[in-house]
Amino acid sequence: MTENTDVVVIGGGYAGVMAANRLTQRDDVTVTLINPRSTFVERIRLHQLVGGSNDAVVDYPDVLGERVRLVVDTVTRIDAAERNVTLASGATVGYDYLIYAVGSGSAAPRVPGAAEFAYPIASLEQAQRLRPVVDAAPATAAVTVVGAGPSGIETAAELAQRGRTVTLVCGEVLGPYLHPRGRRSVAERLAQLGVTVLEGVDAQVTAVTRDTVQLSGGHTLRSAVTIWTVGFGVPDLATRSGLSTDAVGRLLTDETLTSVDDVRIIAAGDSAAPSDLPFRMGCQSAVQLGPQAAETVLSRLAGTQPTPIDVGFAGQCISLGRRVGIFQFSGKDDTAKRYYLGGRPGAMLKEFICKSTVWQLSYEARKPGSRTWWTKDDKRQELLRAKRGEALAIAEPAA
Repeated sequence: MTENTDVVVIGGGYAGVMAANRLTQRDDVTVTLINPRSTFVERIRLHQLVGGSNDAVVDYPDVLGERVRLVVDTVTRIDAAERNVTLASGATVGYDYLIYAVGSGSAAPRVPGAAEFAYPIASLEQAQRLRPVVDAAPATAAVTVVGAGPSGIETAAELAQRGRTVTLVCGEVLGPYLHPRGRRSVAERLAQLGVTVLEGVDAQVTAVTRDTVQLSGGHTLRSAVTIWTVGFGVPDLATRSGLSTDAVGRLLTDETLTSVDDVRIIAAGDSAAPSDLPFRMGCQSAVQLGPQAAETVLSRLAGTQPTPIDVGFAGQCISLGRRVGIFQFSGKDDTAKRYYLGGRPGAMLKEFICKSTVWQLSYEARKPGSRTWWTKDDKRQELLRAKRGEALAIAEPAA
């Protein structure tokens, strides 16, 4: 009689769902997915929720395999020694293997007043809280978006297209990831939408009040609604559970995504720091890391050596309202190239990517193990060798 293996997946985002679905290809594996919400959140559409063009949620039966048991609760502690997790409800769930895919959220703002008066939008609840605030504000009210990464740019464009008066406070530069050619295209589109873009050393936010945003250059902006899109952080569950993490709080793993502390714990997605060289946070890396984390578990169950991760990138897509977008092409090592696709074709590609990401989840649910290719980044091996060389150089004088 075959012994059953219990695998618990913490987090029902892109990485967690992909991992859970992949695990169901073995009949002797019982998969439990623990997530605080009963619906899957399309985080790449949260700016649309704020703008009123999408609710940014998908029912779990549409993306999750039938054999995955969904538990709607929050994990408050991982007990690696006892191999169980404690839930906010007080219940405990045991596991043979654990996949840590808790994702990311808003980083705690360090600017005075930002936590009290600005609205983050990194989670479904935050975006839902902001939506009625925007709707209730007078049509001529000034809206300030702080942060010029994809979330900030998309939110500013979405609201400006609705006729809002929007100022985008970038800090040093608009779209730091973008190639200068792509950045110029984004700036031109934002100007067409009437968005005021503030960049440079004088565009650092120093304080936020109920109706103002104060800048490092001494200027004060009137702001009826201030939206905060600066930076991402990860939940502190691993840290609170006594597991090794990087400086941000991501779980430290080897190149097979296995925790450096416990061979039974595997990480995936934004909350993973393989070899202390984490990937850019986002669904592009998450949908690759999720199934590869599951493959690490499946390899151990099969008695074979897990395969090191292969994660590569194609670029970054940003919507600029509902009719225009940009796809910034990159190398597989996530370095932006000079080429981009803009305008209406850029918007169509962005929408295709959003839909195809959900399709990948549902396809893996129907046919677990179907995705057998990964975008390979050969330069990661160079980074790993360089990191090992630095570690040896530091260790030698001490010896």
